Amino acid sequence: MATGFHIVVCGSLVPDPLQTLEPVETPSGPGLKNEMMLPSVLDPWAAHALYEAAHLAGSTSDSKVWLVSLGPKARLQQLMMNIAQKVPFELVALDGPAGGFTDAYEVAAALAGAIEKIDGLDRSRLLLFGGRSSASRDAGVTMQMVGERLGITDQFLAVDKLTVQDDGSLRVLERIEGGMYLASGCEGPPAVCAWSTGELPEPPNNPQVGMQNMRTIMPALQQAQPAAVGAEGLDFQKVEVPQQRRDTKIVKDVPAEEIAREIVEWLRS
Repeated sequence: MATGFHIVVCGSLVPDPLQTLEPVETPSGPGLKNEMMLPSVLDPWAAHALYEAAHLAGSTSDSKVWLVSLGPKARLQQLMMNIAQKVPFELVALDGPAGGFTDAYEVAAALAGAIEKIDGLDRSRLLLFGGRSSASRDAGVTMQMVGERLGITDQFLAVDKLTVQDDGSLRVLERIEGGMYLASGCEGPPAVCAWSTGELPEPPNNPQVGMQNMRTIMPALQQAQPAAVGAEGLDFQKVEVPQQRRDTKIVKDVPAEEIAREIVEWLRS
């Protein structure tokens, strides 16, 4: 009887946060100036999910990791050149927009459809991983909707730690307010885990892992199916980068209620 996990990670590219992002109007709607020229990185929250998935698969026999990515095919290829050496995975690519002006509902539909078509995926062993948020599509609901479309009702949406118990059940720590954790459990897969930061650092590059991954990455990119993901029906009146603002005030012995009141007044102004 198979005891390992089939872990599917949803994650795509976002512009490198060190770049200056300038919103502009394009013929197809809002976008970023010179978007196709901006260097890209794997979405930070999705990266945590991928590293945690690879660690879990490496410590559990008969496990496998898939990375499902939605983005422009040419830019996905550049991204894979950077992350292929990190951890072993099999790529499932969708060719479509990856900007911040796409609708989470359509993104979830495209991702769920791609996951349903993965050859050899055992839904009874499925752990669906992804980021709790996104540096470009920060709706915070994408993973939940993907899970619902796949019929997965055990969902944990702010995960920092996942532990497999001796009996095969899962113990999950989710972030809540006040720097505390909500400890939950379920009997086992299928389950959805939307990751916060996890516990693992970015793995070092491993050329052997890179060569192993590239055997499947290039065919997956060549066979990437178009994904009609957009924001049809939405009208953006204005898009702009938030202006930086900083006001510093040093005080002593002020009650927390008074500090909160001043912060609220500052935000309103």
